[in-house]
Amino acid sequence: MSTDDNTQAAVPVAIQIIRAGKLNSVQDAGRSGFRHLGICQAGALDNVALSIANRLVGNVIDTAALEITMGPCVLRFATDTRIALGGADFAATLDDKPLAPWWSVQVRAGQTLTLNAARHGMRAYVAIAGGINVPKQLGSCSTDIQAGFGGHQGRPLQNDDQLVTGAAIDAIGQETQRLHAVPNFGVRPPGWYQNSDDDVVQIRVIPGPEYALFTAAAQKAFWSSQWTLTSQSNRMGFRLSGPELKTKKAVDLLSHGVLPGVIQVPPSGQPIVLMADAQTTGGYPKIGVVIQADLARLAQCRFNRTLQFVTCSIEQARQELNNDTLFLEQIAQAMTWLRPTNK
Repeated sequence: MSTDDNTQAAVPVAIQIIRAGKLNSVQDAGRSGFRHLGICQAGALDNVALSIANRLVGNVIDTAALEITMGPCVLRFATDTRIALGGADFAATLDDKPLAPWWSVQVRAGQTLTLNAARHGMRAYVAIAGGINVPKQLGSCSTDIQAGFGGHQGRPLQNDDQLVTGAAIDAIGQETQRLHAVPNFGVRPPGWYQNSDDDVVQIRVIPGPEYALFTAAAQKAFWSSQWTLTSQSNRMGFRLSGPELKTKKAVDLLSHGVLPGVIQVPPSGQPIVLMADAQTTGGYPKIGVVIQADLARLAQCRFNRTLQFVTCSIEQARQELNNDTLFLEQIAQAMTWLRPTNK
């Protein structure tokens, strides 16, 4: 086939949701710049998996994809396309043939993708060449489930929903066609995905603004204790169970801005890690902040997993972000070797 830049963009792909699962939605990298208006970030909880999956189908890394949290989920494709899975291993099949995560594969019209219960991890991302074509609201296609806007009709996916891709966008359509004739291929994910069955998941944390307000015993317990991720966790916040963290005296803080990753401690003394759909303000003392590079690792933890916090410096946190960026750049470079050359 011709691969010059004058090739017309691909026909958008129709996707039918045969079985939606309980909490699956359209997400991209989230919306920023609106927290002062009380609008949360939303977006993929595991932005690393989203970015890699998008790279594998020729999309820009923050393109809208499907976040799969609870299986089973069944999708049927009406036209040919290319897809990639990133994140958790949901024992996926394409027309009953196993499909591993971190692979980019061709899909033919009429084929069915099934994601079953997760075998490892908690969330998977289905990236489709061209992305999911839903209206951008406040600069993002992400579903804000609490506020009821964005994504597909502002809600989780339901049975019989119909989605189309955005492959008519010229830059994406051209990249899609360049990859169309490429055989299936995959990448090895960052090392921590390969060690997802560790008994204790270590999460790196920078001490928070109110760290000094906690007792010496609470500070020691925060770092030395093992915490259990409870089933009361959701996209707004991950609730942990462990020793009670006490402050030196009663704390009465004014409501102030908070961000994903902030670890708040309410009067119960049990920490809450704020996630992508968290509120924009809060008044509980902040004992720490999960570094951005580890929010993906936290997002892949299943209920009742054991966590341990590890102290981290700001410099180390920045270096870990740089490492993530470098990893994505390496994938992009490797993919240039796969594309058919112009003729």
